Amino acid sequence: MKRVAKPVFFIVALLIIALAATSIIGIDTQFGDIKTTRIKGIDDIRWGIDIKGGVEATFRPAEGVEATPEQLESAKSVIETRLVSSSITDYELYADESSNRIIVRFPWKEDTTNYDPNEAIEEISATAVLTFRPGNSYETVDYDADGNPVMKTPSGSTAEEVLLDGSMVAKAEAGVIDDNGQIQYVVSLEFNDEGKEKFKEATTTYLNQTISIWMDDIMLSYPTVNEVISEGKAQISGSFTAEEATALATKINAGALPFTLETVNVSSISPTLGQNSLHAMGLAAVIALCFITIFMIVFFKIPGFVAVIALIGQMSIIIVAVSGYFPVFNSFTMTLPGIAGMILSIGTGVDANILTAERIREELKRGKSLDSAINAGTKNSLSAIIDGNMTIIIVAVILILVFGPFNMLSFIFGLSTTGAIYAFGYTLLVGTIANFIMGIGAARLMLKSISGYKFLRNPRLYGGAKNEG
Repeated sequence: MKRVAKPVFFIVALLIIALAATSIIGIDTQFGDIKTTRIKGIDDIRWGIDIKGGVEATFRPAEGVEATPEQLESAKSVIETRLVSSSITDYELYADESSNRIIVRFPWKEDTTNYDPNEAIEEISATAVLTFRPGNSYETVDYDADGNPVMKTPSGSTAEEVLLDGSMVAKAEAGVIDDNGQIQYVVSLEFNDEGKEKFKEATTTYLNQTISIWMDDIMLSYPTVNEVISEGKAQISGSFTAEEATALATKINAGALPFTLETVNVSSISPTLGQNSLHAMGLAAVIALCFITIFMIVFFKIPGFVAVIALIGQMSIIIVAVSGYFPVFNSFTMTLPGIAGMILSIGTGVDANILTAERIREELKRGKSLDSAINAGTKNSLSAIIDGNMTIIIVAVILILVFGPFNMLSFIFGLSTTGAIYAFGYTLLVGTIANFIMGIGAARLMLKSISGYKFLRNPRLYGGAKNEG
């Protein structure tokens, strides 16, 4: 067996511990009264209706608007796109054509503190019309919570002409740029064919002049055109936070509603499980991990110790995938079935490590040297682990495709089942992939590295007889 360098074990283990710590606690910076999230932790996870509760709202077209069934369905599709774009999967959404109503239920945002249902529905019911206009004339100035000026209501020539609108944008993405050493959050735009030509015309006409970018009646940015842009790509900047840039990109991608919506009624939904149950499950998970740690180390010695570190890494990857980790990514909605998928995937991780440890023990009992036993044991267990995990991945992918945003069979099972089962499939898929990364990749790398230390080369520490390897 080709040995792995001894320091590799400590490097990999420290990286896993760092990932675990940051994914659980998160990293925030404080500047005065402004708190900025650099890395999201467990507290930033968006919990489902069954755990944290949420909002129920009923919408109707604005007074004077007679919406057709097609328009009502279009409005429903836009709301659904906004929910999915925000990674809100635990939702229920219906269009009632007989009463001209749209009913929606969705969980609270992860950072909600005031639990105001009216504030919660503003984002999904906003018209959110994006426009590009000549100049940067405006009527009024307001100030946001941080004291930054917000220019509102276009005036003069800026109000008279619209150069492009949101329908000409093919894709919008939140991103980060380095502006002379200062990190700045931006929204990158990519135009469709019509928008590409319109934007080229606009930048040609207004070369060395200002083109302002507006969302409804709020001016987002007013860049000066320095060159003709013919590639169909642009960037919106404007002192955004990570959350604001992500929210803006989501609204642009979701498009505008076909008509203004009025709220008929809105209310809070009580959780069926509750925060106390969530804390109890968290405590149970910690206790379970302690028992698994004791079991693995007592029965499998060093392979068991390495397996525990790999399991911590596997759980960390799942938390990263659910929380969003970096602020530019949305938090995934975690429901009770999602937690079940996480637990099941951890079970497959334990099984994979036990299988490898048992194979190494068998090879040692056959009289092979330590290096040969580790090499043969990891190799012989690989096919069985891959077969079992691939079966789970196939099932998880099917659940995601059927009950996820694609709603392939929602006409059979109903929309109310979509978010719950999708969350189960998502965490199961992520956890199984994490098992490949940690249980097969990192664990075997660490095991081959740590076995290179002379004081740890006694075969008994790997389940074998007492002799030198």
